[in-house]
Amino acid sequence: MSKKQIEDARRRWEEEANNARLRDYNFDTLSGKSLDMLYGPENEDEEYFNNLGYPGQYPYTRGVHPTMYRGRLWTMRQFSGFATPSETNQRYRFLLSQGQTGLSVAYDMPTLMGYDPDHPFSAGEVGKCGVSVASLKDMEILFDRIDLGEISVSQTINGPAVILLAFYIAVADQQGVPLEKLRGTLQNDILKEFIAQKEWIFPPVPSMRVITDMMAFCTENLPQFNTISISGYHIREAGSTAAQELAFTLADGFTYVEHALQAGQDVDSFAPRLSFFFNSHLDFFEEIAKFRAARRIWAKRMREKYGAKDPRSWKLRFHTQTAGCSLTAQQPEINIARTGFQGLAAVLGGTQSLHTNSMDETLALPSEKAAQIALRTQQLIAFETGVTNVADPLGGSWFVENLTDRMEAEAERYFAEIDEIGGVIPAIEAGYFQREIAHAASEYQRKIDAKRRIVVGVNEFVKENEEIEIPILEIGRETEANQCRALADLQNNRDQQVVDQALSSISAACAGSENIMPPIIAAAKAYATLGEIVAAMKSVFGEWQETTVF
Repeated sequence: MSKKQIEDARRRWEEEANNARLRDYNFDTLSGKSLDMLYGPENEDEEYFNNLGYPGQYPYTRGVHPTMYRGRLWTMRQFSGFATPSETNQRYRFLLSQGQTGLSVAYDMPTLMGYDPDHPFSAGEVGKCGVSVASLKDMEILFDRIDLGEISVSQTINGPAVILLAFYIAVADQQGVPLEKLRGTLQNDILKEFIAQKEWIFPPVPSMRVITDMMAFCTENLPQFNTISISGYHIREAGSTAAQELAFTLADGFTYVEHALQAGQDVDSFAPRLSFFFNSHLDFFEEIAKFRAARRIWAKRMREKYGAKDPRSWKLRFHTQTAGCSLTAQQPEINIARTGFQGLAAVLGGTQSLHTNSMDETLALPSEKAAQIALRTQQLIAFETGVTNVADPLGGSWFVENLTDRMEAEAERYFAEIDEIGGVIPAIEAGYFQREIAHAASEYQRKIDAKRRIVVGVNEFVKENEEIEIPILEIGRETEANQCRALADLQNNRDQQVVDQALSSISAACAGSENIMPPIIAAAKAYATLGEIVAAMKSVFGEWQETTVF
């Protein structure tokens, strides 16, 4: 690397930063001291250029945008959904009125598993951990008076993701929103389900067929929509270490890339629409290092192994959620502070989108007050701490850079082990990921039990005879009754012959080689239900039982 190349890179960054549109905001310190947008070493040598570079430039260690948060703040996207679509719609409009800048849909367990609310397996779970959506009618109510052409929407759904996307597309059509204007993210990360969260429907191989079909359809029709949010969050919630979260998540991402390439797709046509979803836990600097290492690893692999030419394909963009598993039922108000530290780590790590957990989430779905405090926590970080004034303010810290390098090296070690097994899907079938996570979780619990790790309010600083005094959101039995009644009304007032034909077309597409998205969208518009569409797909793809691991 010549001195001229380094100088050219610096000049490119300066030009991009100077030409970028900045927020109308004062970026001085609280005391009025002016701050540069970026700080670095006086002598930017080859090592600095190769490992860190500049924000918005390969390998993106310092961020994916030249100006970072001076140009645009992260999207404040609170994860929300409960009870009926009507009740969740009211919460969405409340959050948007309070300054939230994107929506993130939490679905209930029956929806996540592909069951309608009247299925026997749904009993007692309808609307409890998220919103119940079983048809296009439910999706219409969920986004009533919310313009899908103006708001970015993330949906946490995996096994039946293709069906919920079809409902969403149908609502956009009804609103007159062109598909190319839709912005948002579909989690759609089925590999993570097999590894950690366990909400799958079909076996791994047909599941990958579903995802590659969706990627192809969205690449052609939804150019601003992120097809997959490759998720480490649930891997971490299952008990993994930070390095395992990093390595297993990126390994999943590489697997999606490889399957899309095998299906004949061009890497630069779909890779810019892949995004990631990470956990922000309580080891403040380790989390920051994890985010920085993730960007560098992804950029190198995409350019050097998969031959991506478009810089957008090299950029790892990610959403972050603070660690739900770190929250405590004891002294729940302390969770506000935990969430603040975790949210700050996500921002210092360069996140593009953030959900901050509410203090009451170990007890119930968030109350309106708790959700508002969680949103205010993000706003406080954005506007009162000063951390948005400088791009990558911790870049160059000996400690952070050392942690970043070590995180990258440990991830590479895991990649080698996964490759030895034969790749991610064979490793899933062999129970490799499950064993690694279980061992990490057991070791962490041993440290807590021995008080080598202190959890405030749990194994130290305990409050005796504590009485919880915060308000709790309760979901009554009437939610299930209402959703079952609405489902029956829908089924009694639709054209059943059209529905039956649409479901037959789905099964035929699954058995053949045509893209399955168009017939699923047609079925959605005919008001076929989630459970009916899943059943049509199961008739061809079957179901999955994982290998038991001890």
